[in-house]
Amino acid sequence: MTPANRYVLTFPGTPGTQAPQDVVVVVRTSATGPGGHPVYEDASGIVRAEISNAGEVRMLASGGHQSPHLPVHAEPLP
Repeated sequence: MTPANRYVLTFPGTPGTQAPQDVVVVVRTSATGPGGHPVYEDASGIVRAEISNAGEVRMLASGGHQSPHLPVHAEPLP
């Protein structure tokens, strides 16, 4: 199965608040992650994720002192 070129990642809102979920579109890069799967990033380059063909997501830090949150959902886009 060929990996999708784009995904939409949905992250939970701030715990204890009624903040809406954050939604970020990421695009496939030429890089591969530590698991050997494609790396995707948003337009800013801050949100980076390795996504397997099965839709498993591993968030990757794009800079020092980051503690990336796991998305609730990863949906491939056409």
